[in-house]
Amino acid sequence: MAGQTPLPSRQDCVKVLLLLFASTLLPHGAFGQRVKVEPEVLSYPGQTVNLRCAFTDTTGIQLTMVTWIYEPKEGERMNIAVLHPTFGPNFPESPLKGRVTFMQDPTIVDSPSIQISDVRMTDEGKYICEFASYPSGHEQGATQLVMLTKPQNSASPLTVEAGPKSMVVARCESLNGRPAAQIRWVTTANGNASTSSKTGQDNTVSVTSEYRLAPSAGDNGKDISCVVSHRTQTTPESFQMKLKVLYAPQVTIVGYDNNWYVGRTNVLLTCQASGNPVPTTVLWKSMAGEMPDTVHIIDNQLKVLKVDEAVNTTFVCEVKNRVGVGRDQVTAYVRGTRLPEKGATTGSIIGAIIGVILIVAIIGTAIAMYRKHRAGKDGPPKHKPPPPEKKNNNTAVRPQVAANNVPPAEERLLYNQHYSTQDAEPVTDLDAPNEDDEDNGGGEGARVHYHAPAPSGWDDPGNSEAPPFYERSGNEPREYRHGANVVGRGDSFVSPAMFV
Repeated sequence: MAGQTPLPSRQDCVKVLLLLFASTLLPHGAFGQRVKVEPEVLSYPGQTVNLRCAFTDTTGIQLTMVTWIYEPKEGERMNIAVLHPTFGPNFPESPLKGRVTFMQDPTIVDSPSIQISDVRMTDEGKYICEFASYPSGHEQGATQLVMLTKPQNSASPLTVEAGPKSMVVARCESLNGRPAAQIRWVTTANGNASTSSKTGQDNTVSVTSEYRLAPSAGDNGKDISCVVSHRTQTTPESFQMKLKVLYAPQVTIVGYDNNWYVGRTNVLLTCQASGNPVPTTVLWKSMAGEMPDTVHIIDNQLKVLKVDEAVNTTFVCEVKNRVGVGRDQVTAYVRGTRLPEKGATTGSIIGAIIGVILIVAIIGTAIAMYRKHRAGKDGPPKHKPPPPEKKNNNTAVRPQVAANNVPPAEERLLYNQHYSTQDAEPVTDLDAPNEDDEDNGGGEGARVHYHAPAPSGWDDPGNSEAPPFYERSGNEPREYRHGANVVGRGDSFVSPAMFV
């Protein structure tokens, strides 16, 4: 309806309630901070402890009385000391009467610290310093007194027999300590631990931990450690032990190779056994009854001096200790002839063959690579070699004459062939005029050169050119004379071949 005041929403109501609740807590929180105490005090039995307390700010506040309250862990709380500004200190009846006093004399109300002498384990608990003040009311601070007693730690393994039932194999104890000790186990054994504690009359605690498993022969000798941690110890105390498991002998006969043949001598069987405690007796038996005459027994060894049909039996070895008996047996089969022995070098031969194959493959690969390298290195020349040098006696090297006849046209082609050391291939031009002839005027009277022009930097070969062999006088060296390999053909002749 119009003109009515709207009702506050639900959210506004929640905000108002929260503000009111906070306003009630803030004063108490602020006042609580003005009482200064130590949160925890440690002590050993027989010592004297000081429990400090002070009111830090008394501005606008009148302290009317101080009370120390003791609150044990078990039992009712009690007043142990009271201080009034006018009437002075008072110590009500309590277990601490005669051992508790105020530290200052005369005592000041705003600093009422107390002292407890000859503390006992039963004195452990909470001590509250409470101020009665005006106008704020009661304000207090609490100190926890922790009594310490170093425990007596010990550990030992238990000797047990192997079996399927779970049992205690090691025990660890921390006796008469305060507070209670912490115990843990370190081992590779497949078991579990159980821990219990017991409180003594003087408020000390004894802790006992037991390690349990179903012991087997394989557990014997395994390492196991008990680690005890306590507040009075700077480092944990460790007890290292080995499990002790008793078990009957475990027996194995070794030495039989399944190749006992008639006439074989000095074959040996050995009875190997392990047990805890150490086995004491070893006994060999034959399933056929009496032991053959050719068998000789020394301790745990059975030796057959000569194999015959009498040892074609089953041999049994029995080993005893105080826990039980263990046995093993082997059946000997006597053969007429010996089995073919496996070649001891079979593996070596196979390895050698494989090694040879690998070496041959490596050598073949190396040869193939070398030939490929040589083929690439000794291939056709990529550059034409330079022409022969001019000799000092102005004589040109005459090419040798081929064995077969060469037509005259080919002879002129060889003598007029032109080479260039700068071209990739030789170039021959029969119709091109000679450069030397052009220098001499050319024409029919020009002299004909029979060799290609010299490379750049050489002298003009026209001045020292050797005439053809058919124009020579016969006084030249023998190597330039006409030989028998030139065959006449009427008025024609065969020119020798030129090799470059």
